Amino acid sequence: MKRDTERKNLYEAKLHEKKNLVHAHTSKELRQKLGIKTRSLLLNKGDSVKIMRGSNRGKSAKIAKVNYNRAIVYLEGISRKNAKGTEMLIAFQPSNLMLTDLNMTADRKKVFGTAPAKAEPKV
Repeated sequence: MKRDTERKNLYEAKLHEKKNLVHAHTSKELRQKLGIKTRSLLLNKGDSVKIMRGSNRGKSAKIAKVNYNRAIVYLEGISRKNAKGTEMLIAFQPSNLMLTDLNMTADRKKVFGTAPAKAEPKV
């Protein structure tokens, strides 16, 4: 397919299709800790990531915001000053990040089997 056609398909994709683009590789330690073989997982707010590319390479931070529509991630504490002098968070592509720790939500606890045991119903 031509590059312009691929780009057009990316921009015109539905939101649930764009959400698939917001996955990042998981670190070996995280895979062993969770007992999974999945190489990449969906990024959510509160997850810890390590930057693998760019001028901020090697830094670790928590995810402050995820924009599924643009398929970009903003990290806490990694910002720059704009022309007006205000601090702005830098946008990162998920492919340049590595997932090092998860924010265990109720849905993730169900998926990874770390959900608390259900209480026995009283009779």
